[in-house]
Amino acid sequence: MYFYNDWAQRILHGEWSDHLAFYGLPGYAYLLAFLYKIFGYSPFIPGFLQALLDSGTALLIYRIAFRVFPNEQRPIFASPATGVWRLVLTREREAVAALAALGWAFFVPTQAYSTILMPTAWFVFAFWFVVWRIMRKDVAPSAKECLLLGLLIGLTATAVATILFLIPLVLAALFLKPTVDNQKRGLVAAALLLLGVVAGTSPCWIHNYFIARDPVFLSAHSGINLWIGNNPEANGYPRFPPGLRAGQAAMLEDSVTTAESAAGRPLKHSQVSAYWTDQASKYIAHHPNEWLKLLLIKLRNFWSAFQYDDLSIITSLRQEHIILPGLYFGIVAAFALPGILLAWRISILSRWVTAAILLHMTALLPVFVTERYRLAVVPGLFTLAAIGLWLFWRSLVTENYVRVIIYLALLGVSVIFTSWPQRNPSLWALDAYNSGWQALEAGNVEVAEQKLSLAHSYVPTNPETNFALGNLEHAQGKNELASNFYLTTLTFDQNHQGALNNLGVIALEEHKYDAAETWFRRVLYVDPRNAKAHFLLAKTLLAKGNTEEARYEIDVAIRLSPKQREFKELEQTIKSRSGL
Repeated sequence: MYFYNDWAQRILHGEWSDHLAFYGLPGYAYLLAFLYKIFGYSPFIPGFLQALLDSGTALLIYRIAFRVFPNEQRPIFASPATGVWRLVLTREREAVAALAALGWAFFVPTQAYSTILMPTAWFVFAFWFVVWRIMRKDVAPSAKECLLLGLLIGLTATAVATILFLIPLVLAALFLKPTVDNQKRGLVAAALLLLGVVAGTSPCWIHNYFIARDPVFLSAHSGINLWIGNNPEANGYPRFPPGLRAGQAAMLEDSVTTAESAAGRPLKHSQVSAYWTDQASKYIAHHPNEWLKLLLIKLRNFWSAFQYDDLSIITSLRQEHIILPGLYFGIVAAFALPGILLAWRISILSRWVTAAILLHMTALLPVFVTERYRLAVVPGLFTLAAIGLWLFWRSLVTENYVRVIIYLALLGVSVIFTSWPQRNPSLWALDAYNSGWQALEAGNVEVAEQKLSLAHSYVPTNPETNFALGNLEHAQGKNELASNFYLTTLTFDQNHQGALNNLGVIALEEHKYDAAETWFRRVLYVDPRNAKAHFLLAKTLLAKGNTEEARYEIDVAIRLSPKQREFKELEQTIKSRSGL
């Protein structure tokens, strides 16, 4: 969230471009900057708009479920019941659609991601708006509508690129649905769809190609995402390999410095992306069997009831009683899978919903699965789960026990499949680690110690957990304990910049200048372009009386980060000590 918010703040202050290809999709950051400019700096307006969008998504679920419902069905019997029950019996189609929409309102991840500064709610609404426009009529979309859908897909892709996987669904609607026009008009509509996508994504590729002069279509961070999802340490979730820190901004920064260190020179962002893509491609080529197994793990992760929320925002908001209790992914998926299979035969329109779900799943399999990434399929799952439950209820009422048995058998298999346990302790440590880190950032030492200790008990060898515990001890002035945790961090990640840097800071605080210089030089060996390390090294050298080398280091720091006030102040101090 800070990644997008800080980016938006920089845009507001006139930093429209750093003349490098985007290294992170820019759409949401620019949207936030626009909202901040119009309404003032506050998370309320983005959150309010996202709540409205989620209401719109609920409406789309209702409309889609209403269309998917097999409209040839007749009431089961003329019921003497009155009130709501009679309404349900005589208006089954509306009742099923309302059930699906209501499920979305009480879906806990929906509540969480509608309130935070991330593009998830915008993406989910746009995704299912496109699906609804395809399904709303029995004929193929017109050429004009294809152009508009292409624009929507392209514009949304500047914030979440996986929506591009809906393009095949729109093309399928063009050529599989009947049309009053001939095939030539269908080809024109397809061309206009692609033209709309190109136009919608133009803010990205125009900036990258003509301002940054770097051949990147949307964002150059796709390469590092591919490596995170396909490497010897990968587990189907965004597990960062050694050398990459957790956190969006830190991970992107590390990915650039690591690629540049390997090349021995500064790189364009497209070259950084190519470096990581090449690393992932080599792993896939040299370990095909392991990679196929990894794909199956990702497939299981996608449907798993295990909640891998890499931000732990859902857990945090529930613990603080900010969002209501409700449904989670596992139970929705368990009921949706039988619904997918049963609805496929009795409702042709359900196949469009299933196709949209599978296309989004396909978009994630090359990289990794998280709770916010798979949230996009949940509206479709609610639709098909409601249809499946309706078929089960109708089968009970009409005494169609064969279908009842089939449904229960499918549901049993689905429950086993989705609830298959995750035995990797590092996965269970995630929420504890993130909650502890957030508590530490907020200054809540007691909660931070409790959560981080729990995470450490799950995985004592995790470098980030040891580093966080070191920061906890350092914040309390317990430098000896902090140093022990930092040294343990280096045992598992010898190039961990945070641990190296903080060991240097502790040594500097304790006037152990030789040790401090050693630690800061190790940071610079890993990342020669680390402005903060150059600054701290200059400070250390000045304390040792080596003003000449200190002046060189502070000059490098200012050149790398010219707007840092502390750097300029130290420069003046060094000059006064040197008699300049």
